[in-house]
Amino acid sequence: MTLPDNHRIDEEKYRSLLKYIRLNVTEKYDFPQEIVQIDGVTVATLGNFSASTGKPKSKKTFNVSAIVASALSGKEVLKYKADLPSCKNRVLYIDTEQSKCHCHKVLQRILTLAGMPIDQETDRIEFFVLREYTPDQRRDIIRWALHEEKNIGLVIIDGIRDLIHDINSPSESLDIINELMRWSSYYELHIHTVLHLNKGDDNTRGHIGTELNNKAETILQISKNTEDGRISEVRAMHIRDREFTPFAFEIGDDSLPHLVENHQFKMNKRERLSSYTDMTEQQHRMALEVAFGNSDITGYQCLLDALKKGYDSIGYSRGRNTLVNLCKFLFQHDAIRKTGSGYIYNEQFHI
Repeated sequence: MTLPDNHRIDEEKYRSLLKYIRLNVTEKYDFPQEIVQIDGVTVATLGNFSASTGKPKSKKTFNVSAIVASALSGKEVLKYKADLPSCKNRVLYIDTEQSKCHCHKVLQRILTLAGMPIDQETDRIEFFVLREYTPDQRRDIIRWALHEEKNIGLVIIDGIRDLIHDINSPSESLDIINELMRWSSYYELHIHTVLHLNKGDDNTRGHIGTELNNKAETILQISKNTEDGRISEVRAMHIRDREFTPFAFEIGDDSLPHLVENHQFKMNKRERLSSYTDMTEQQHRMALEVAFGNSDITGYQCLLDALKKGYDSIGYSRGRNTLVNLCKFLFQHDAIRKTGSGYIYNEQFHI
């Protein structure tokens, strides 16, 4: 029996697809290249996507500007250190919300932070303003740009909500997340998106936020300091690598973001957990850095006293029995080590 021509074409198509998606135990597969780090912690790799999230006026775009500036210059900007491969050293920046006037300020800010001239064009960054288009048109433009533009290593989409009609639609949200995964994988680049948090809580908005939480490599949360609204704090809301130490920045007289040195972070109610076993690795790090300071501790009681001080600082105040069990927990996870003269803090621990 002879197969019809169209059937033969489909058969060849799916044979090719199966060959592409099949995993072979005898082959070697390279880990994705790390392109953005914070204090040595990986927050972005090629072939993946991430997000910045925060409430309105939290300075999310300023934070993204620092990431892009580091990608263009290779220098550390705020706490971001980006390293794009030479064959993928260009940035595609998509803005869906602001006018050309406001986007022009963002572009100038990025180039200034990167140490690049603002009085001449550069092919290192393509900046597209999509405010006047529909969600479907915006997605089509991005698809075409990814197809046409060469050597792109980093894509910024500010903001992703404007690529769909209904932020609470499960099907639309899943579709756009699948697009991000496909684009980042197929073109071997990293996509960083921006999404608002709900006004009433610290949850990412709508179904699209839920899908981002489930699939993104890293989600950075940018929030205003509760005591000084001029300062914005950056934390890892979700990260596949170990968590980095939070940092803060403020906008200077030059309208550029500047790192706030020795900023004191306070834990919000959501982060004050009832059990040390439920704490994030970063919460333990913050407490242990306060407990040990820059010195080792001599004597078990001194250790308990130091742990009480450290965990009090993040809102976890407990009595001696809990501190004894906490101490055992930290020993089990190699966060604290006993030496001949006392106890030391092991910064390389993981929970």
